Amino acid sequence: MAEKPTIIFMGTPEFAVPALRALHARYGVRAVVSVVDKPKGRGLELQPSDVKAAAIELGIETILQPTSLKDPDFQSQIRELRPDIICVIAFRILPKDVYSIPRLGSFNVHASLLPAYRGAAPINHAIIRGESITGVTSFLLNDVVDTGTIITQREQSIDDGMTAGELYHALMPLAAECAVETCELLLEHRAVVRVQDDRLASPAPKVFRETSSIDWQQEPHDVRNFIRGLSPAPCAWTMWSGGVLKIYRASMTTELLGPGTWSIKNGCFLTGCKNGSLLLDEIQLPGKKRMMAIDFARGYRGPSEGVFA
Repeated sequence: MAEKPTIIFMGTPEFAVPALRALHARYGVRAVVSVVDKPKGRGLELQPSDVKAAAIELGIETILQPTSLKDPDFQSQIRELRPDIICVIAFRILPKDVYSIPRLGSFNVHASLLPAYRGAAPINHAIIRGESITGVTSFLLNDVVDTGTIITQREQSIDDGMTAGELYHALMPLAAECAVETCELLLEHRAVVRVQDDRLASPAPKVFRETSSIDWQQEPHDVRNFIRGLSPAPCAWTMWSGGVLKIYRASMTTELLGPGTWSIKNGCFLTGCKNGSLLLDEIQLPGKKRMMAIDFARGYRGPSEGVFA
């Protein structure tokens, strides 16, 4: 029986967990690298990342949590493991001193069809830009983020109304499939790589709460895509009635309101955009839980219309 390959898996969030499980079931992951435990909850107790928690559950004994990937001791530990492959999903940028260690190479699985949406938030930006198709891509790591030669890809349709959170979960099993196939191709020396066309590249920088304010002067479909692309986090928002109104979902409507205006009538919360309006579907008021806008509108007793601050 052929000796099992030595695979090191590097990742942090829930998104990477299905790939870790699939690779461990197929090959037996030798070691996992993740972020240091962080304080969470009211008691601020240290909690492991989703990837570390999964690694413990799977019985993977070697779990490394370096504070710096440039730490010589950490790099020495990786070299001592003599890896054949390093698989990276939703982790940090690996220095060359690390990604060049494996015998067959290091690869990343990215949540877009590269070269489209290079960056930290490809899922968000694909929806914000109104894409109907996205996917995942595995590529060999190099010195420039998300630009390495492509090994394999999987496509995923973006259904109308799908939020970033829903697309995130839809892509998780595809990332796992992509990771397993990429390891197979590398181990069997069958990988046929192709260079990314930089002319087709688009950016996907990290999204922040500060840049998630809604511009009501845009077309309704653009505002709706913006809302979908930021739901559930960091969540699109607007100032309303002296506080922050978070909007998780909205629908197109034939009603017409002026840009930046709102109306609450007959159980409907309407908002005006350029050349059209939106019907709010799911919202969150300050200090309240997420709720359906129709439930809020039915119990609302304030002014029936106004202008967003």
